[in-house]
Amino acid sequence: MSTTVAPTDSRGEPEPGPLEALVWAMRRDLALAMRSRAEIGIVIVFFVLVTSLFPLGVSPEPALLATIAPGIAWVAALLASLLALPRLFGGDHLDGTLEQMVLAPGPLSAIVAGKVLALWISTALPLVILSPLAGLQFGLDRSAIGVLAASLALGTPTLAWLGSIGAALTLGARGGAALLALLVLPLAVPVLIFGAGAVESARAGLGAEAHLSLLAAGLLLSCVLGPFATALAVRIAFE
Repeated sequence: MSTTVAPTDSRGEPEPGPLEALVWAMRRDLALAMRSRAEIGIVIVFFVLVTSLFPLGVSPEPALLATIAPGIAWVAALLASLLALPRLFGGDHLDGTLEQMVLAPGPLSAIVAGKVLALWISTALPLVILSPLAGLQFGLDRSAIGVLAASLALGTPTLAWLGSIGAALTLGARGGAALLALLVLPLAVPVLIFGAGAVESARAGLGAEAHLSLLAAGLLLSCVLGPFATALAVRIAFE
């Protein structure tokens, strides 16, 4: 009778599986995020300030505010997400931890998936939770607010994966933050259009199902391809 032997590393210990590596990386990055709550606070405060200042800076006409609300909320979420991207790999790259992750026996794609998931939970999920507050400030009705929250929940993970690839490609580059923004912003335009379009379609009574379906398709595609593309970009950064 044949038996299956688990893969082992150079020390003879079993190699961690993809799920174990993902959970380890996610728990580690969430713990680090809780130690640097000021960085998370900056992202949240930025989103709240942008969505709060626009109603004060434009006409108080309710129809105008409701019209510009989807675009403002999505642009604020996109720019707030960019603030958090440099710390995804930056700290680990500076202290050599990222190189150890590349050399670790566990799958690098699972490790970066855990890191991106932790980044989304710590920075983008609070924006999704706060989005109804932004909708109320712009005078959106209940259904439009629900669509806004749903679109952000579906679209922000895709933005996180796009940003992770950009963050990996700009590791160690001079002016990496500016270069990262130049890489990510053009790629994020379709997500921005479909996200804002979903809310606008809901307001017009046309239904937001088509836009939300496209966002969901983008989410599935990014979750499938994102880990491998990001892992490849990280390996390229060390070659």
